[in-house]
Amino acid sequence: MDGTLSRSEMVRYSRHLSLPQVGIEGQKKLKKSSVLVVGAGGLGSPTLLYLAAAGIGKIGIIDDDVVEMTNLQRQIIHGTENLGISKVSSAQKRLEELNPEISIIPFESRININNALDIINQFDIIVDGTDNFNTRYLINDACEILSKPWVFGSIHQFEGQVSVFNINHGLNYRDLFPEPPPLGLAPNCAEAGVFGVLPGIIGSIQSTEVIKIILEIGDILSGKLLVFNALNMSSRILKFNANVSRDTISELSPEAEYCMSNVNHLALEITPLEYKSRKDDGWQPFLLDVRRLEEELIASINGTNLRIEHTNIPLRFSEIPNDQDLVIYCRSGVRSAAVQKFLCSSGWQKNRVFNLKGGILKWADTVNPNINKY
Repeated sequence: MDGTLSRSEMVRYSRHLSLPQVGIEGQKKLKKSSVLVVGAGGLGSPTLLYLAAAGIGKIGIIDDDVVEMTNLQRQIIHGTENLGISKVSSAQKRLEELNPEISIIPFESRININNALDIINQFDIIVDGTDNFNTRYLINDACEILSKPWVFGSIHQFEGQVSVFNINHGLNYRDLFPEPPPLGLAPNCAEAGVFGVLPGIIGSIQSTEVIKIILEIGDILSGKLLVFNALNMSSRILKFNANVSRDTISELSPEAEYCMSNVNHLALEITPLEYKSRKDDGWQPFLLDVRRLEEELIASINGTNLRIEHTNIPLRFSEIPNDQDLVIYCRSGVRSAAVQKFLCSSGWQKNRVFNLKGGILKWADTVNPNINKY
């Protein structure tokens, strides 16, 4: 990639050029660099905007989702006019408006074990804008195999985290998190909620780390986890060491494979339409909601017999009958699948425990369009 700065670029980046730590040579480094942002959502939005504004020469965006109304509270790269459009297309249009001097490479798909190595290999630095553990293990493993640094970001309600992994073959995600948590016990921001401005703060910090890596300035968050709390505006940096018991990654791992598979594929699922049809024919299952109280107040399915937050199921499963058919639901079907798996391993008959496929979201799409989606 040509690192020469045009006259318009000299004007555009003049505030960078006046910084001794950047200057013309630093701006040329930014122009010659390439960054892949995995996810064009809450974290990806500010990261993409600031990397584009800074003059990163080639920016890749990978996401398979479309813009929804619930995104707009925090995903600032998108607008109301983009509802229903793919996030990748929406983000690309906005970035090209912001900075036509750079190249945007769109990937309208989900990163997975079949494409991760090929896509990641096309970029110098990878930024994590995802919201689940398994995709992060996939990113981590692919980056270790390809010797690529990546910038981790995570948000949960009012708290965010940032770290840098695999820089100069340094510490990586498996040193900080050797194993993923059990399925469904770490809800994403759609399930747990997130303070709207938080991803803007954390994504901006991720962008900062990317630029520092390229310019080789400052102290990088390698071997360190920055933790920020928006409620009290506090931050702290926690240091961590290498996990000496872990093996070097030479191929994509079982956790990465899980991104493409469904470990609960043998369990019973029932769609909202199938559930309604069987209910209309006289079926009387026990309907269990495993969401939080705040979610129940937004939307609920008529006839729900009991609500127990999924993390409390092990403490309260004696309240759940095991002598009749049981249908479990949550917002999207992920937490309910985890509860289904737990109950089936705890003595409930597998042929009588159903996961409501797609949860509240699918119910709104197929049975009752008046129910609130969130």
